[in-house]
Amino acid sequence: MSAYKDAQANNDISRNVKQYRDLDLFFSKKSNKDVNKVTDIEAVKRSVRNLVLLNSYEKPFHPEIAGDVRGLLFENMTPLTSAVIARKIQDVIENFEPRARLTGVQAIPNFDRNLYQVTVYFYVVNAPTELVEVTQLLERLR
Repeated sequence: MSAYKDAQANNDISRNVKQYRDLDLFFSKKSNKDVNKVTDIEAVKRSVRNLVLLNSYEKPFHPEIAGDVRGLLFENMTPLTSAVIARKIQDVIENFEPRARLTGVQAIPNFDRNLYQVTVYFYVVNAPTELVEVTQLLERLR
């Protein structure tokens, strides 16, 4: 739970005309026994993280929405594989997340731990002055 602490903070921006809101998918309860909501930058950060981790056919009725990087985690760790992972993540965010203006994606291999550290840099459409960074570790499970 501590890995997602930055996305659970409440960041309401007063200058927004349109406020982005999503449900808290960790289902933490509010004091009135209701499910929390995440807003603005945190909502877009969660959406980007979910798109990166989503695989083909995991989203009902929309098999085309997927980062689909799980299969690449079983390939040899080469610079070409890192570039392909970064390109797939870039494509899925540009195509399916209209609230984010993507500036860059880095996929850095860690050969000792056999994982990739993926960092996505983007601006939220409602807050174009703040560069947002989402970092996710991608590793194969078996």
